[in-house]
Amino acid sequence: MRSYSPDLTPPWKRSKPVPEVPADPELVVEEVSTGFCGAVIRCEAGAVTLEDRFGKHRVFPLEPRGFLLEGKVVTLVRPASAAPSRPPRTASGSLAVPGARARVARAGRIYVEGRHDAELVERVWGDDLRIEGVVVEYLEGVDDLPSIVADFSPGPDARLGVLVDHLVEGSKESRIAASVTDPHVLVVGHPYIDVWEAVKPSSVGIPAWPTVPRGQDWKTGVCRALGWPENTGAAWQHILSKVASYKDLEPALLGRVEELIDFVTVSD
Repeated sequence: MRSYSPDLTPPWKRSKPVPEVPADPELVVEEVSTGFCGAVIRCEAGAVTLEDRFGKHRVFPLEPRGFLLEGKVVTLVRPASAAPSRPPRTASGSLAVPGARARVARAGRIYVEGRHDAELVERVWGDDLRIEGVVVEYLEGVDDLPSIVADFSPGPDARLGVLVDHLVEGSKESRIAASVTDPHVLVVGHPYIDVWEAVKPSSVGIPAWPTVPRGQDWKTGVCRALGWPENTGAAWQHILSKVASYKDLEPALLGRVEELIDFVTVSD
């Protein structure tokens, strides 16, 4: 008569001690008793959720010797840094849409004064603009804004938003902006002489943006006052490299760009 061992513990649970492996997201393992194979998508106290290649989810307890990793028995444990995950966000603070394709460009546009303005908008709002299908173009100044608007031929399905530097009461820019009365055009601006000033000084590592005397090129004057080489292109690249998100920009610019994006996408 065949004899049986009184120990009915499965072999994988009777073997020598096995390594403990943190159940980090995307770790692919196989549950030993069911053969379910999938990637870790969530690990909570006492349980782990796996997702197989078909998108099916299964929840398993974090039992000793409960999983196979690359064919070897392991004990999954909760990662030391396990904390409630937050949805990813874009540099502008919007909820990110992983894997989203850029939308076909709208007829509507956003115009900004110069290349630096366009680069800064792309830096912070680029992901949002691609999803919305909004193209940003720069004008090299707004002196001819009325004729630029006329050439664009704005309409209900082709709205135009314009961001103007130094749009303050009594300025040349304010008079130009007031001359544009088309209901399908929105002209807004920030109070800064140049978009450089819209970057928070603390982000650049300076106490404040210097005051440049009238009659002197503002960007060159800033470089001189700060002791930077008088190369405004290199200075701008240094400033731009310090911008990681909307938190590095002044509210006076943030609100105006968001306003323009809402305006040109309102047809939705």
